[in-house]
Order: sequence, then C-alpha cells, then structure tokens
Amino acid sequence: MIVTGKDDGVDDGGQWRAEFDAEVTFANGGSLRVEAFRLDVPAASVEDQELGELFIRRLGLLMVESVRIQRKRLLREPHKGTPGTGTPGRAGRRRTVDLSHVIRDGMTTYPGLPGPEISEHISRPASRAHYAPGTEFTIGKITMVSNTGTYLDSPFHRYPDGPDLAGLDLTRLTDLEGTVIRVLGTHNPAIDREMLLPHDVTGRAVLIHTGWDQHWATDHYAGGHHPYLTTRAAQWLADNKPALVGIDSLNIDNTRDGTRPAHTLLLAAGIPVIEHLRGLEQLPPHNFRFHAAPPAIHNMGTFPVRAYAIINTD
Repeated sequence: MIVTGKDDGVDDGGQWRAEFDAEVTFANGGSLRVEAFRLDVPAASVEDQELGELFIRRLGLLMVESVRIQRKRLLREPHKGTPGTGTPGRAGRRRTVDLSHVIRDGMTTYPGLPGPEISEHISRPASRAHYAPGTEFTIGKITMVSNTGTYLDSPFHRYPDGPDLAGLDLTRLTDLEGTVIRVLGTHNPAIDREMLLPHDVTGRAVLIHTGWDQHWATDHYAGGHHPYLTTRAAQWLADNKPALVGIDSLNIDNTRDGTRPAHTLLLAAGIPVIEHLRGLEQLPPHNFRFHAAPPAIHNMGTFPVRAYAIINTD
C-alpha cells in the first residue's frame, strides 16, 4: 500500500481517499474492471476487503460474487461525498400486494411436517337451531403445525428464553420501510454477504427475492437446491440490524447444515424471520411499506402471517 500526501502522524478523519484498480465478478455472469478509481475512506489505512465492500456499496453493485483490489494507494485529500440514491416516498394512490401463500387443507409446506386439517366445528345447518329463521353461521376448525404456509419465526423458535409470538414488538412487524434484495439468475443457491452490501438494511424489512416461490406446491420446491443465506451473509445482517428478514424460499438456511446458522444468528439478534414468501417480483426495490404480524400466542415460536406490502403508485 502506498500513502501519499502530508503525514504529520495525526489522523484528520474524513480526509483520506483510496485510489485503486478493481476487478468485480458477478454471480449471474459477467465482470467489471476499473482503473485508478478513487473512493472516500474513513482513515489512512484500509484493508482490501473493507475497500472492496465500500466500493460495492458506493456504486450500488448487485449480485457481486467477488472483488479483487490491486494497485491501492491512499491519498490525503478532501472527501467528495456520496450522492444519495433513494427516492423519497410520496403520498397518493396506493396498491396492496399480497405476499403470502394460501393455506389449504392437506397442503405440504415443509417435507416431513403434516399438512393442515381444515373442517367445521359447527356447520351452517347445525347453527340454524340457535338463531332466528334465515340466520346461520359457520365456525371453522383447523389443526396444523405452526410452520404452515408463509410463517414468521420469533426468537423463541430457536431460543427458550427468547421472545415468543406474544412477546414480539409490533414495531418490528408492521408499517416497516421495505427493501427487496434480488438474487435471481445465479446457479449457486448460496447467498453471500457481497450480494447484500449495496443495500441499506438497518431498521427495514429486508425481503430476499430468489424466485424460488415459482416451485411452490411442486416436488422441486422441497427437493431441489433451494436458495439460502450463508453464515457470512446472516452475520452481516445481524450486525446491521434490520427489523426483520424474509425470503421466498423453503428455508433461510441450508437444510443440509444442522447448525442452522442463519436462524441462529438472526434470532439471537432479535430479528424475526419470515419464510415461504411469494410475489416479491411485484415489489419495487424500495419505497413500499411492509406488514406481517402473527397472532399474539404465548409459548409459541412460529405461526402463519398474512404478509403484504403497500406501494405508492403516484
């Protein structure tokens, strides 16, 4: 590493820039090369990995598989600043998008778990004896495991001392600013941290769009190599503190890994997880509000949710 400019032994903070060459490869094919690129850095020393991550975030590069940094030198010069990329939301006409699968009698959500049994506790004909002529009701009955359909995992799902469904803070589940992270078009099911780096996730509902929901209700949904978060990706999310994380896949973890690192890290950080979402292709990357609250049930860790997003269309 080469350092140029006046060096009086004092880190003046915010006044260093890095100049470097970079080669980026993308998970869905293709590459990008830059020469003598300059970027604001926080101090007079920066490791290649940190510089690569800054580069990804500042340029908003998506689907990055790797970054190689070469010919790096640090320059003492004023920061140029980073232009904002967000578009403020505007009040106006709104559209609601349903993101949950319909729960049907006998359906399979996860291999090895029984499907729901839906029936009537009191039928309409049986109810007529209790009401005036022409008045009737039905009271339904459903028997199911709590991991059915599109469902939310609370920390209690993984940890006996974690908040259960009744203990979840509604501010982490409703009226959340949403971010969609698209990871389509890659043959590798592992979603690593480099694919997440361009996105601002703190305090948001982070929805990972893999497109795996197209296989719902088929043998391939559970039998194929479904997309999942790596340990590094889950740790990055836990460190950056989104309100919740959702995915349109069979499981947020690699089901061949019995340690379940994504569940372990996210739920330990108090971040609820939603699995088996659908329809994320209908959402923009930003500028929508997300909602997914389960019933407040004591001593239960998971339950289906009616997940939906509200998009401003003006």
